[in-house]
Amino acid sequence: MAATTTSSSSSGGNRIWTSSLAVLALAVALVSLLSLRAPPPAAPSMADDLPTSVHDISVKDIKGNDVKLSEYEGKVLLIVNVASKCGLTNSNYKELNVLYEKYKEKGLEILAFPCNQFAGQEPGSNEEIEQTVCTRFKAEFPIFDKIDVNGKEAAPLYKFLKSQKGGFLGDGIKWNFTKFLVGKDGKVVERYAPTTSPLKIENDIQKLLGTS
Repeated sequence: MAATTTSSSSSGGNRIWTSSLAVLALAVALVSLLSLRAPPPAAPSMADDLPTSVHDISVKDIKGNDVKLSEYEGKVLLIVNVASKCGLTNSNYKELNVLYEKYKEKGLEILAFPCNQFAGQEPGSNEEIEQTVCTRFKAEFPIFDKIDVNGKEAAPLYKFLKSQKGGFLGDGIKWNFTKFLVGKDGKVVERYAPTTSPLKIENDIQKLLGTS
């Protein structure tokens, strides 16, 4: 009787082990099937990180205060990276002043961003830049915090602008006084080389303002 009991126990154990293996195999097959049917996770896109318009971006003014560019919604923007010691400085500030005086009441805003990345031609502190721009160049349009426009530390605004309108031989800003014209909806309309004088942009500004 003892031999019979041992044989029965062994047989029952084998059946349990076989059943467990079958269940495990079924589970593995089911997981494999589901993994084949499931779509692969979407790769993160750099484009997803970019805003849809300049109105989604915040910057800092020359005094370090946060400014939401959504404040300029409904206005035409001319965004310029400026420098105080460039060969283009005097002519650009003079013509930017003319445009601002002529069209500020009609919906134009000029946003100037000091940058020292081109031959170190904007070396001063924010306070020094503000004093120079206001006293020497008589600028009345807003001057913002000094920023980088190229490289890893480029300001989010300039990453967006360059993504919307590339330049000659690449998207990077080539020099001081590169200009971006932005429509009332916050979308970039055109990009102009540093050597394009502000007054040559006047017709394009008029079209966006609806005054042409």
